[in-house]
Amino acid sequence: MTSEALAADDAAAPAALAMPEVVDQVALARLYGEPLFALPSDLYIPPDALEVFLEAFEGPLDLLLYLIRRQNFNILDIPMAALTRQYLRYVDEIRSRNLELAAEYLLMAAMLIEIKSRMLLPPKKSAEGEEAEDPRAELVRRLLEYEQMKLAAQRLGTLPQFGRDFLRAQVHIEQSLRPRFPDVHVADLREAWRDILRRARLVQHHKITREELSVREYMSQVLKALQGRRFVGFEDLFDPAKGTTVLVVTFIALLELAKETLIEITQAEAFAPIYVRLAFTPA
Repeated sequence: MTSEALAADDAAAPAALAMPEVVDQVALARLYGEPLFALPSDLYIPPDALEVFLEAFEGPLDLLLYLIRRQNFNILDIPMAALTRQYLRYVDEIRSRNLELAAEYLLMAAMLIEIKSRMLLPPKKSAEGEEAEDPRAELVRRLLEYEQMKLAAQRLGTLPQFGRDFLRAQVHIEQSLRPRFPDVHVADLREAWRDILRRARLVQHHKITREELSVREYMSQVLKALQGRRFVGFEDLFDPAKGTTVLVVTFIALLELAKETLIEITQAEAFAPIYVRLAFTPA
């Protein structure tokens, strides 16, 4: 290597040491796909862009109810001075941003000031000596009605809603144009018919017919059976073939005849046969 080449290397070495190292930077954003490492100097941010509203009111009554409930005021005895002062402070805030929205709130503010001024005046008594109604009564009534409607709306809002809490399942059943009937055999039809007959027997109703029997008529029959006979066995006066009803009526007829002393029922000893005879028949 020549002396000129060595001198050139020595001169380039300090220059290489003096070059700064390149540091990787993180892009703040991407604009049209290109990385953006610094904010533009002419970037304009509106003053309202960073404002946060923690409460959103649906009207003057909603704002009044919020102020009353937040400070635990008695809604039946509202401190009008404190409530009006807080209400006007909020109205001043929204007037600077939305004048149309503030118009409705200004109307309520005028009503609050009117109520406060009426409370400062001495109460007027009617001709009958009754005191005038509290100037706050109408406002209290409107606030209570609004609170009831608001709570009812909140309860309705908690109910499940279609599209928000659940979706309706849609089931599509593909049906061919040609109907398909199942294959049924004769044995299946016979078994089905037997099942119908078996169930029909289970639901059959037993009809009870009412037979009217005359006790007097059977008393006459008993007397006829005893005529011309000295004694008749007690069992011989009953005919089991005619049914239980006839047996019961015959027994009642015997009791009636004995009661009227037309017949005598005798028994020689305990467990001996029982005999029946006419009372006027000589022994």
